Amino acid sequence: MPWLRVAAAYAWRLILVGVVVYGVFIVLGRFQLVAVALFLALVVTSLLRPPVDLLNRLLPRALCVAVALVGSILFLAALLALVGNAVAGEWGNLVSEFRGGIHRIDLWLQRPPFRLGPGTLTHLQQQVTDYVSAHRASLLSRAATELGRVVEVVTGGALALFVSVFFIHSGERMWAWAREELLPGGARPAWDRAGRAAWRTFAGYTRGIIIVAATNAVLVGVALLVLRVPLALPLALLEFFAAFVPLVGSPVALAVATVVALAGRGPLTAAAVLVLIVVIGQLEGHVLHPVVMSWAVRLHPVVVGVSVIAGSIVAGVIGAVVAVPFVSVVWAVRRALRTVPT
Repeated sequence: MPWLRVAAAYAWRLILVGVVVYGVFIVLGRFQLVAVALFLALVVTSLLRPPVDLLNRLLPRALCVAVALVGSILFLAALLALVGNAVAGEWGNLVSEFRGGIHRIDLWLQRPPFRLGPGTLTHLQQQVTDYVSAHRASLLSRAATELGRVVEVVTGGALALFVSVFFIHSGERMWAWAREELLPGGARPAWDRAGRAAWRTFAGYTRGIIIVAATNAVLVGVALLVLRVPLALPLALLEFFAAFVPLVGSPVALAVATVVALAGRGPLTAAAVLVLIVVIGQLEGHVLHPVVMSWAVRLHPVVVGVSVIAGSIVAGVIGAVVAVPFVSVVWAVRRALRTVPT
């Protein structure tokens, strides 16, 4: 039967592709620190390569790379210092506001339609305190274990910075060497075309998601400042980083802002923040992503959503962040290899 032979032919090919993909994820899981460092190095390269190329018209390239990297590190340090000062300055008022906010929420939960007993949140807070006191030793040992993770994060960041220096300075020469030395002559044109398409897609996605995240963070920060929600600046920064997880990150960050608004300013301000979630979600989905991302990534929202969920299942938060650019690059490579050059 011809249809059975065709189905069998496609089946073993799909099985082979699945085995290869599974093997790639197993290898990346074994070398997760290296893989994440290389991913961060590619992100840094895609962001800093254009200004370095621009400065290279006036200055030596090595000096341009140093200026771009040192300037970026100083900018991030200044931003973190600003957020730290904001948190430290509002901490005293924030504690008192949260205590009053918890009392207001407790009274609100006693009314219809919830009709919870009085002191529900206070009892829950006391349970949390008792749990922490009872499991203090295990929590301290877990915190000591997490210090090792902090060391891994610092090591990965140092490796990413080290690799990005060479990617920015001489990425083209590194790619040319790999193409000439590692690939057979007949495969070089196709792989060169695929590699350049992959880089264009990845760089376009990275720059586009930075623009989308920065726009969301500015809108959220301005709105929270107008509503006088505590910790507006840290919450805006949380929104910026959460936007790197498409379709999921922004609602989660704004949900945190809603809880803070509910505890610090009351139900009316929390309702205004909920409206803000809807407005920013519509703006991001119907304006920012189509306008900013369409020239770099052409994926259906269903593909984006499934990719984010699958990536989070495979590798947690890192997988959710990496999933969409990974799928976009694979799709761009497929299109580049299928296109016959004129």
